[in-house]
Amino acid sequence: MQLRETAIKGLIELIPRVFEDERGYFFESYNKPLFTSLGLPMDFVQDNQSFSVKGVLRGLHMQNEPFAQGKLVRVITGQVLDVAVDLRPDSPTFGQYETFLLDAKLANMAYIPEGFAHGFVTLEDSVFSYKCTNVYNKASESGIRWDDPDLNINWGIDSPIVSDKDQELKYLREVFPQQVV
Repeated sequence: MQLRETAIKGLIELIPRVFEDERGYFFESYNKPLFTSLGLPMDFVQDNQSFSVKGVLRGLHMQNEPFAQGKLVRVITGQVLDVAVDLRPDSPTFGQYETFLLDAKLANMAYIPEGFAHGFVTLEDSVFSYKCTNVYNKASESGIRWDDPDLNINWGIDSPIVSDKDQELKYLREVFPQQVV
């Protein structure tokens, strides 16, 4: 397993070794001893999966304490542009984001630590999977608008399909007025 660190501490891309032959392919998407040896000791307690048609944008979502979630995300079929925004108040990279092109053919994954908002847009019909370090709690859910001008994320598509719920999320400066200047 290859590990690619980003400019944002704790946010990483993982590229597994994929074994292919005429029958198909095989790879390990999670191996606790291996992840621990790579310095990624994480305890997953919930798995989620979604299907989205091409052009769907989901996010930017997060869970607040005490139900904050770290997430190991990957695409089972399809391709997505995945986005993680650092919303850790004491982080020197607060408000910065990283994008990952997650592709089922590459089998690459991203680990998004607690304290990040997360979202993705499907570049083709996609099945998206994520392992979470904490259980979902409706009262702890939060998020930031996907089209926040302070973030200025290039999602790579025009006119994404966005849920009413995600359209009603607040802007970064509304949620963190003391952080955004």
